[in-house]
Parts: sequence; C-alpha cells; structure tokens
Amino acid sequence: MYRDESWGPLPARPMALLVPLFLLTVVVLPVWWVLLLAVFLVFLGVAVVGEVLSLVPGFEKGFFKLIDWFGDRVEIWPRWCVTLPELLHEGDAAFYRARVEKKLGAWTRKEEEARAARKAPPPGPHDIPLRDFRGVGAGHVVQAARELGWELSHDRPTDPQRVVRLRRLPVVG
Repeated sequence: MYRDESWGPLPARPMALLVPLFLLTVVVLPVWWVLLLAVFLVFLGVAVVGEVLSLVPGFEKGFFKLIDWFGDRVEIWPRWCVTLPELLHEGDAAFYRARVEKKLGAWTRKEEEARAARKAPPPGPHDIPLRDFRGVGAGHVVQAARELGWELSHDRPTDPQRVVRLRRLPVVG
C-alpha cells in the first residue's frame, strides 16, 4: 500500500526557491490572516442577522454548508508558505521525524489522559499536513502512528502529497 513513491519523502527544494517563498510568506501571510479574520467577522455578523433570517426555510442549512465549504477550502497556512524552520531544515529528515513524533506523542498523551480520567477523547480531525512530514514522507507518518496505536482515517481520505489523516484505534479491555 505504501510502496509507491507518493508515500516517500519529497525531494528537497532548492534554496533559490525557498528564500523567495519565505520572503513572500513574511509579507503576504499577515495580510492573508487579516483577510481571514475579516471573513470570520462577516460570517459572525451574518450569523447574528441569521437569527432573524432563520425564519426563511433552508437559510440555516445553506449557511452551514457555506461555512463548511469555506473551512474545507481555505487554509490558515497556505501550502506555498515557507516558515523559518522549514527554510533552515529543508532536506533534514531528523527534523521532520521529530516534528511528526512530537505531534503524534501529544495526541497520544491527550487520548491516554482522557481515557484515564474516563472522559471522551479530544475530537478530531487528527491531520498531519505536508509541512510537518515533507522530509520523511507519509509512509513514515503511518508507520510511526501505528506504533502508537493510530491508523489511517476511514472517514476522510488521506492524500500522501498533502495531508495524512489519522484516527485512534479503539482500546480493547
């Protein structure tokens, strides 16, 4: 299943590409976040007015569909962004391996704490974006996740070139 090249590490990007993308990220990303905040405030305003408009049949359903559509397609961190750690550690498999293991360890710890307290586990989704596993590949994410009791999510598909979606295996006993 994970033997094709799409599950392996991506090739290191050349520094000549990373530096301009990093500079673009520094300039454009704050503007992007301000625009997202503005859109959020518009949605909030429409929701307040929507209390009155909820008398219109289908308004709430359509509004929630719009919010879901927006949330599925708009990323807080666009894929073209290059952060300073990514700029400094491009091609460093140990850095990306540590990133993946840190995220998986935090999720596992939260799940185990919830189970010990007899509470519901933290809600998903449990997604690891490409920026976290670029240097080791999606196959490594799945392998490390299985060692901690996670597996690929069956609810939503995983795209090894963009995101790995995980769920916790049920605990027997």
